[in-house]
Amino acid sequence: MNLVSKLGETAKSKPDRTAYIFGEQTESYGGLQQKIDRFAGGLHELGVEKGDHVALLLGNTPHFLISFYGALKAGAVVIPINPTYTPTEIGYMLTNGDAKVIVAAGQLLPLYEKMHESLPKVEHVVLCETGEPLKESENIEINMKLKSFSKMMRSSVQSFPELKEEDTAAILYTSGTTGKPKGAMLTHQNLFSNANDTAQYLTMNEADLVVAALPMFHVFCLTVCMNAPLMNGAAILIVPKFSPAAVFKLVKKYKATIFSGVPTMYNYLYQYDEADATGFDSIRICISGGAAMPVALLKSFEDKFDVLVLEGYGLSEASPVSCFNPFSTGRKPGSIGTNILNVKNKVVDELGEELPPGQVGELIVKGPNVMKGYYKMPEETAHTLKDGWLYTGDLARRDEDGYFYIVDRKKDMIIVGGYNVYPREIEEVLYRHPEVAEAVVIGVPDPTKGEAVQCYVVPKTKTLTEDDVSSHCKKHLAKYKRPSAIVFLEEIPKNSTGKILRRALKDMLSKQS
Repeated sequence: MNLVSKLGETAKSKPDRTAYIFGEQTESYGGLQQKIDRFAGGLHELGVEKGDHVALLLGNTPHFLISFYGALKAGAVVIPINPTYTPTEIGYMLTNGDAKVIVAAGQLLPLYEKMHESLPKVEHVVLCETGEPLKESENIEINMKLKSFSKMMRSSVQSFPELKEEDTAAILYTSGTTGKPKGAMLTHQNLFSNANDTAQYLTMNEADLVVAALPMFHVFCLTVCMNAPLMNGAAILIVPKFSPAAVFKLVKKYKATIFSGVPTMYNYLYQYDEADATGFDSIRICISGGAAMPVALLKSFEDKFDVLVLEGYGLSEASPVSCFNPFSTGRKPGSIGTNILNVKNKVVDELGEELPPGQVGELIVKGPNVMKGYYKMPEETAHTLKDGWLYTGDLARRDEDGYFYIVDRKKDMIIVGGYNVYPREIEEVLYRHPEVAEAVVIGVPDPTKGEAVQCYVVPKTKTLTEDDVSSHCKKHLAKYKRPSAIVFLEEIPKNSTGKILRRALKDMLSKQS
């Protein structure tokens, strides 16, 4: 079984059931299947063969959904790319990923015009109509490569290649927090198993309407908000771009039942002045991932909107989900939960030996969701995959009940005078201050202690002072954990999914020095 065949079964058995809502447009499973078949046929007519790479530079629109499943059905390997990346970042992924076809929003044509000479392997560029008429390029060579998404949908091809579990289905590039982004190769088995297991774990069903406000090109949304709902006949509410106003409006209008987001999104929703306690009345479950959610924020959000927030854990290399808090048998705030179906997690020491409950070590993952490796990076693959286990690079601990807790990224740990300091612990304390809206902690060089703690704070009010923050930390933190410097910012740098970029803060710091 794979994503394509499972969707096909639902479309055949329940063709009239709603598959997605986008603006005023509602599409059924039967209608979605027809569009997927036509797009797959269009790719076939362009010469796309099994194993060819198709890159998607698309935001949250039906084009993404149709292109993703259409490319899979055609036997292609899909490479979702953030369309807001810089030309350098996009160029690297297209080149490293050996993209043969690009599917992009029409307004990205000028970007391709600037890049096309450095992309000789790209044979076709499919432009999606997004309200404005598609423009032609003045370059004849480029025009020969351009294709219209709507014209692609006129194909009548009916024959498609057989998809095997071990075939690569997608290459998802990591965020590249250290060095160049790495392309995680996920198989059809990886994607299907994780989507299906996640849907079952969260009891997604035909009555659910899942909000897709996270970027669809990101693995969190791809699996939890797109693939998982479609595996169980649920519907997707596609939100073009996240904003608190848009989310509250659409949730109320369509009575959505499941919302997924990163902690920053929950913070924005909680802080939104026009939000009231009834804003999430129809939501039966909220899911948080992508980064650790401060317990103070989690409790405040739940109290305000009377909804349960369950934290989970995942990474691109695991398709992505490996842990979730179970809502049927209770959850533990601050925990990423327990093993999901068919997936095992362990906390190990430097030698790979499992540690007892309470001790901090590296989290490793094993299951049908774990990638086959990094594309064209055998050394990185060997470093990350050992004896069937995926080494995540995250520090964690396990309690006596089998619940896991992320302590921090292994590379983010700060060593102050020989003591291990975990940024998340300090951030949890900072978030408990009533006048702190956001906070992030990094390590900075120190001539006597090796490293020191520096924190960045976005205040809720102009009255908050460094002394206020310092006094608060003194009450709750040992001396070596306290920030040596406190910096106030209007906004903390984040990536497209709302994940805080510690690297950007370190770069900013190095430029200042």
